[in-house]
Amino acid sequence: CSFWVFAGSRKMEFKGSSWHESCFVCQYCRQPLGIKPLITKDNENYCVPCFEKQFAHHCYSCKKVITSGGVTYHDQPWHKECFVCAGCKTQLSGQRFISKDEYPYCVDCFSKLYAKKCSACKKPITALGGAKFISFEDRQWHGECFNCAKCSVSLVGQGFLTQQDDVLCHECGSA
Repeated sequence: CSFWVFAGSRKMEFKGSSWHESCFVCQYCRQPLGIKPLITKDNENYCVPCFEKQFAHHCYSCKKVITSGGVTYHDQPWHKECFVCAGCKTQLSGQRFISKDEYPYCVDCFSKLYAKKCSACKKPITALGGAKFISFEDRQWHGECFNCAKCSVSLVGQGFLTQQDDVLCHECGSA
């Protein structure tokens, strides 16, 4: 308030400054701070509940305040503990995951639920890390699995022939 704090009157001291006891209040709710925990932001003092209400991030999942750490997914803040696989509920923070229909999945759940299977090795095709895959009609292959069924030469970027469920290089397909 810029008025003098007279000797002998009750005052509050904080960070080298003095306030009248009635002037040392939360900038938001205007309630006296006294000796309650407070948080300072931009040289303004706030009681903890008001600071959390005004400035803290709230977890998209549980709606509680994120006091430290956290992750961002689809521009929303999450507690690390709340950011889990939509399938098995395993914590995903720091793990590789794949999004499907706005939900995060661990690689295992995504593979079991949604990934197409390689026609050669029958393992899921997840395209993690920019992995390439080949698709022809209703079949898919990992890049490293797209080989001639007879001589095993890679058919990636090459012409090929089909014979029932097999793919063949021109040489093997012409023989």
